[in-house]
Amino acid sequence: MYDIDFITYEIMDVDDFVKIEQPVRSVSDIQVILDIIYEDENIIIINKPKGLLVHSDDKNNKATLDKYVISYLISKGEYDPTIDQGFIPGPAHRLDRNTSGLIIFGKNLPSLQQLLELFKDKENINKYYYALVKGKITKDGVVNAPLLKNEKTGMVQVSTIANGAKTAISEYSIVKHYDQFTLLEVKLITGRTHQIRVHMAHIGHPIVGDSKYGDFAINKEFSQEFNYNTQFLHAYKIQFKTLNGILSYLSNKEFMCELGNKEKEILAKL
Repeated sequence: MYDIDFITYEIMDVDDFVKIEQPVRSVSDIQVILDIIYEDENIIIINKPKGLLVHSDDKNNKATLDKYVISYLISKGEYDPTIDQGFIPGPAHRLDRNTSGLIIFGKNLPSLQQLLELFKDKENINKYYYALVKGKITKDGVVNAPLLKNEKTGMVQVSTIANGAKTAISEYSIVKHYDQFTLLEVKLITGRTHQIRVHMAHIGHPIVGDSKYGDFAINKEFSQEFNYNTQFLHAYKIQFKTLNGILSYLSNKEFMCELGNKEKEILAKL
């Protein structure tokens, strides 16, 4: 047995890469239930629940998705931290803490390297989100607005390339109207931090429940009426295009996960 200090956590309901923290090499009685959408010898795709970080931040969080995945792989005998010290299984991209949905992990170095490259150039992979936004959007559209992140506050704003902002493009299409709200499918063309959240706020249709960029009156309404205190944003689909190399067998495949039960209940009541 290992002595790994990972917290037990059950996960049943359910854009920029950050270097993965070295896991505590200290495993005992780990029981992690992950919502696994797909798994093979190279990758594992998880439906991340809201409220869970993908990896540790500077607050030294113990309860993070990457640690649960590593614990899971150790329990299966697919990863041994005392032997495989040159590589740590990890995520190829990220989601905000309060965004749910699909996260892909590479289980070996060649797979993770290819995944990182796919998410970097974005030519052979597509990511789609569901977002419930304020107001009635009448037609599909594209937001092309460069984004600049304040490293001190963590806030992101629309700015100009001349000011150091990075190109950011989001495509959106209408899924359904709900009186004063619209459910959108949003496709990321680029993958900047908080991109969808800032872009939707920028065009006057902030995401419901967004505590940073949202409409605080609407957030309060959803909190009181539905006990909903998080952003209505869910990464529901990933599509692979034509791939080469170790992950070529994933060419033209797509993986999906439904909205969570709470979000389905809210839509049913709107």
